[in-house]
Amino acid sequence: MAVRKVLQYGEKSLREPSKEVHKVSKKIQELVQDLLDTMYAQNGVGLAAPQIGVNYRVFVIDVSTNNEPLNPMVFINPKIIKKSGAIISQEGCLSFPEAYTDVKRYKNVMVKAMDSHGKSFVLEAKDGSLLARAIQHENDHLDGILFIDHCANRFQADEELAKHHLPPIDPDRIIVDEVLENELSK
Repeated sequence: MAVRKVLQYGEKSLREPSKEVHKVSKKIQELVQDLLDTMYAQNGVGLAAPQIGVNYRVFVIDVSTNNEPLNPMVFINPKIIKKSGAIISQEGCLSFPEAYTDVKRYKNVMVKAMDSHGKSFVLEAKDGSLLARAIQHENDHLDGILFIDHCANRFQADEELAKHHLPPIDPDRIIVDEVLENELSK
């Protein structure tokens, strides 16, 4: 359909919670196609609707590598229904061009969502895989949460943001997840 402009960190709408999709209409299917087109054009792994200025609970992911065929996955109204383990790994985001920092994530997640035809599915991603981390990252966008809110070291993250002329982290937005912290301290 169309490659859309990706909103950059600092845009107010990236911090707004998204609305549930009540019907997987032609409009939503076009949104999904725009998300995929934009994600592939930007060489991204995932993209959430709020990143293109549309506050609906929709995101897309493709974790295929260069030598694998494309494998687009669509998540409409996703809910993470199970999470366990913990990992610290480097993440970036299309809304933060070229900026990467270490973040805290669950190692294993199970998500329930609908596909682009409105069919429900459950998907499990394990072992701190790129898919497990991408699901959490994109799902956060739907709640107005950004990857830097999960930073492992606020000062390193701020240095990285400054290098790319991006605003610093808002310390009030840093998420402290006791379960995740306990897992990481084991």
